[in-house]
Amino acid sequence: MEADSISLLSPIGYQSSDCGYCKSKDESSACYYATCRLLSVDTYQTLVDRGWRRSGSLVYKPDVFRACCPHYTIRLPVASLVTTRDQRQALNRWNKYVLGESYIQEVSQRFPKTKEEKARQKHAFDFLHVVHEAEKQSLKPVEPVHRFEVSLDEDTFTEEKFLLYKDYQINVHHDKPSEISQSGFKRFLCSSPLNRCTRKKNGKDVKLGSYHQCYRLDGRLIAIGVLDLLPHAVSGVYFIYHQDFEKWSFGKLSAMREAALALEGGYEFYYMGYYIHSCVKMKYKGEYKPQYVLDPESYEWNLLDDRLRGLLDKQKYVSLSVEEGKKSTRTSSEDLGEVTGYQLPSPKEAADAGLSLLSLGMPGIPDATTLEKEIILGEMKVAIGSGRSMIVQFEDLQTWDDGDVLDGTSLKGIVAEFAACIGPEAAKGVIVDFTR
Repeated sequence: MEADSISLLSPIGYQSSDCGYCKSKDESSACYYATCRLLSVDTYQTLVDRGWRRSGSLVYKPDVFRACCPHYTIRLPVASLVTTRDQRQALNRWNKYVLGESYIQEVSQRFPKTKEEKARQKHAFDFLHVVHEAEKQSLKPVEPVHRFEVSLDEDTFTEEKFLLYKDYQINVHHDKPSEISQSGFKRFLCSSPLNRCTRKKNGKDVKLGSYHQCYRLDGRLIAIGVLDLLPHAVSGVYFIYHQDFEKWSFGKLSAMREAALALEGGYEFYYMGYYIHSCVKMKYKGEYKPQYVLDPESYEWNLLDDRLRGLLDKQKYVSLSVEEGKKSTRTSSEDLGEVTGYQLPSPKEAADAGLSLLSLGMPGIPDATTLEKEIILGEMKVAIGSGRSMIVQFEDLQTWDDGDVLDGTSLKGIVAEFAACIGPEAAKGVIVDFTR
């Protein structure tokens, strides 16, 4: 097995917790969790397309049905991006600040635009040109007011990066200085478990893995976009900027630049993480159009249009496949208490019930019969030995046949829940690692 294709994951299980968005303190959120020592970009792409996200080496799949603030995976096909006036203004304002009036005037005089260029700019917004307009490599031979550079660096730790992170957490998120540590920064945003590699795509080398997109103004690090570059997506993990530049709408600038990276690199899609319709801080992602929302039941992508927004306005949980009668794991997506066969609307109740996920009614999770048709659990791989020195199939273990897929305390039950969450494609390649 090639090094960049290995994925070592350790199942943790289904757990409830307080919500980090509406600040609810009654364990009103729940996810299925796993940790990973190594994670191939192909496996992670598959997981993201089943509603998973990562935070450092922790990967998780939210229970969208029971959450107080349902998390919906969204993605933007970058070739179809339609920018808004606010987004264009943010780019133009920043470029004007970096270049300065003297640069703009001199360039206009020395390098006048042709009639064709003027006509093109009047009738269309040249997205990639404007994104890169103020960068060093795009300048005319005239001195700008500032030097602006953006580089794609490995996600390694430096003191410079940490100090920027600390400033952001204190001044934007209002964390206490005592809550911020180098170890926490490293764990959260550096040294990702994703295997970094380069592949050919459409005839050119494409970087895959985790990177820091570093923004420097006059040599000073002023912002970092933490990105996962996947086989068909640029996935935004986190973005930080210095408080000195808060007025420049760096949220918009970073989103535009990350979409541009996806477009230029041929990644096809830009994933902005989770869309939370009920949370103002996360709802802004819907302003980048056209966005598509992952159906938590069928894993189909649905356009975030007026119809879907209208349903999200009225209902806490929405699955268009349920609304349209394509899938019947719910009697109704409007009534959060109506789950096939039993009533478990609360995340804490669901976590405390001790039921297998295959019986719990979590969106996108098959029942036992369906799972065993989709995945041969005994053929999944497990690492054993102190140094994971041996990889075997679960069916080779003596205790394998003693368990039951619906017994979450047995080895077979634990593996069944994990397989149900990651899906058939990932289950073929993942190595389960219980030695964390």
